[in-house]
Parts: sequence; C-alpha cells; structure tokens
Amino acid sequence: MNIGIIIGRIGDVDGVGLETEKWIHVLEQMGHDVYILSGMFKRSVVSPDRQTYLSILSFFSPECEWEQNRAFFYPPDDPDELLFRIDNNAHRIATEIFGWVLRNRIDVILSENASALPCHLSMGLGIKMAVEKMDIPVVTHDHDFAWERGSRYHSPFHEIGKLVSESFPLRPSDQIHHATISSAAKIELNNRYGIDAEIVPNVMDFEQPFAHNDDYNHDLLREIGFEDGDIPMFQITRIVERKGIETAIDLVDRLPDDRVKLVVTGSAADDERKGYFKQLMERVAERDLGDRVHFAYRRILSHRGKTFDGRKIYSLSDAYASAVACTYFSTYEGFGNAFVEAVLARRPVFVNNYKPVYWLDIGSKGFKTVMIEDNQLNDQAVQDVDAILHDEELRRDITEHNFKLGRELFSFQVLERKLVSLFDF
Repeated sequence: MNIGIIIGRIGDVDGVGLETEKWIHVLEQMGHDVYILSGMFKRSVVSPDRQTYLSILSFFSPECEWEQNRAFFYPPDDPDELLFRIDNNAHRIATEIFGWVLRNRIDVILSENASALPCHLSMGLGIKMAVEKMDIPVVTHDHDFAWERGSRYHSPFHEIGKLVSESFPLRPSDQIHHATISSAAKIELNNRYGIDAEIVPNVMDFEQPFAHNDDYNHDLLREIGFEDGDIPMFQITRIVERKGIETAIDLVDRLPDDRVKLVVTGSAADDERKGYFKQLMERVAERDLGDRVHFAYRRILSHRGKTFDGRKIYSLSDAYASAVACTYFSTYEGFGNAFVEAVLARRPVFVNNYKPVYWLDIGSKGFKTVMIEDNQLNDQAVQDVDAILHDEELRRDITEHNFKLGRELFSFQVLERKLVSLFDF
C-alpha cells in the first residue's frame, strides 16, 4: 500500500517523531511505500520525492502560534476572528491533503498525534475535514491527549472547547483505527468516546548494536570529569520537573561509596525559566555533592559530533555504554522510552512507579529493577541499589533477563505484528 503520514515535524528528537521513524522503518520492511506530509523536516527520513513540505503544518508556523495564543494563552474579548481563521486554515489544509492524497495515490492516511493532541487546531480540524470528504481509511497514532495535560488546553471560549472535544481525537468508524501507546490511554479513550484502540507500545530495535564501548566513547567519562574507579549512574533524560532528578541526587547522597556519581545528560531547554534546574543545583550545593553530580548536556546529545571548539560530542548510545546503571525516577510519562533504552543497553535501571504507565504496561511484566513508590527512597531500596552497583555478576544476571524480556515485549517484531492488524481495512 501507499501509506501517507501527516505529522507536524519529523526528523527531530521529539518522542512522536522518533517513534514515527520506527513505524516507517517497519512499514517499509513490510513492503509498503511511505509518503510524508509535514511542516518541518529536520532531516530526510524517506526519499525526497516522497516528502511534501507544507509550512502551515509546523507547530512553529505563524498560523499555529497565532491560534494557540488566542485560543489558550492570550484570548481576545471576542472569539470571532479566531474561529474564522481556524476554519479558514483548516479548509486550506484539507485542500492540500486532498491534492497530496490524489497525487501520491495514498491508500491509507497515518495521522501522527495530529488527531489526538490539539497542539495544532487547524491541522487536526483539516485532517478531519479531508477524511470526511474522501472517505479514506485512517490510522491515528495517539501519543497523548488534551485531558492528560491538565489545564493546558482549557479555553475561555466554549466554541474552542467544543472544537477540541469533537475533533481530538477523531471519532471511531470502520475507516478509522486508533493506536495508543499505553493501557491507561486505551481505557480512557474507551470510557470517554467508546473507541476501541489497539495498544502499540513504544519499541526499540533489539537486533542492532547499541551502547557498545568503542574507540570513540572510551574517554567519555574522563572528558566529563570522572576518575578511574568511579561508578557512574546516568540519568538519560531532559531536565524537566516530572523526571524526578532530585530523587537521583538524593540517592547519590545516601549511597556510602563516594565513588558513585550521577551524570545528568539532558539540557534544561524545556524547563520554563530554568526554575527546576536551579532547584537541582541548589540541592547539589546544599548536600555538598558538587564532585558527585555532573550535568553533561554540552557533551552528550542525540548524535555524535563536535563542539564549537573541536571537542567530542557523544551520543545517547555512548552515554549508555559508559553507565554502570541508570536512574529513571519520573513521576509521569506517556510511555517511558528511557526505560526500554536502558533495557536495550543492558544496564540496570532504578525506577519510580511513574503514572499512569509503568506498573500496568512495563513493571508488572517481570522486569528486574529497584522500584520505589511516589519517589520515596527507603533504606531497602538504597541497599539494593548499592548491592547492584558493586556486584558485576548480579548486574549481568539482571540485565540479560531484562534484555530477553524487552525483546519479547518492545521489539520491532512486536511492532510489525501490531501494524499488520492496524492497517487491515
């Protein structure tokens, strides 16, 4: 089949984009031809002749930013102009989708979160308009929803509330199949709208090398200030409050061996006004952990490269290769890719039972971890972590068990089986 993907941006490091690339890889392996319509291509993910750029679809387009500001952040006194522009932009997008489908002989549309989260109102509405006119099969890959974001998508205008309620997500029909990334989302979707979705967990390629030590990454620890004999735990996440990084800092403080150190790889770019980052820095200073907690966001990015002064930039795979174990004390995740990455990397992971996904979709499956509740470190958890960090054979037993289980549950082969069902119309 010719499968047409509609997505706000692709080729970047955001979770929706990265998971979409995995779907593309597996769909092409299955023999399908994939076409992409997007407002931003950070890099090519299919052949250029199958990529169509439509600027209005970008989350950073003037149209999208104007709509979001007036619908949710800085509403005017009267919504008439807002509603007119949304409708006008949506009709424009629907027309472009219609032409794109005809030109490329698209058999099925895959809407990547654009029909689930109302972060681009006219795109979601435009997809709805196009689908209703064309009567074309649609798969919607629903990563997250408005109700999961607190008050973010509450508007003072009842017309906007109605638009969000009626268009996000797309309503069920024989021609629309929904895929959620967690059991909690599947349950909520059914309770709210009677939609029976297929759970498609986020996956990793368990057949490709990952987190291997090599000539490039052998000096990573030394480059970020470690000494021989140090025991590195890595927190391989962005610096945002829900990641629970303060708990990882507290863990380091409670471990008796001063050689145990924490590396936080992510940046604070998504931390509003850097308030959480400042709290973490203050916590480190208060506990006198300056030599045991390292923030390495300038040297560790998604891919290898060079800094402006010629020093190495290491990849996430390099970071996992350099870790003895990983911390992952998030309070909330839509799924939790960093957990599966640690499993793939064959690294022990110390985890909080994050809501609403971890225990239901991951923890209850039999993975061996040190798990805490509500980010409360207890003496037993600290002792268990200490034992794992200092026992190589125990780490090997844990990680081999977790790797085999991860391959059974979160591999590309699992994704292929799910896609066969989803694209069966």
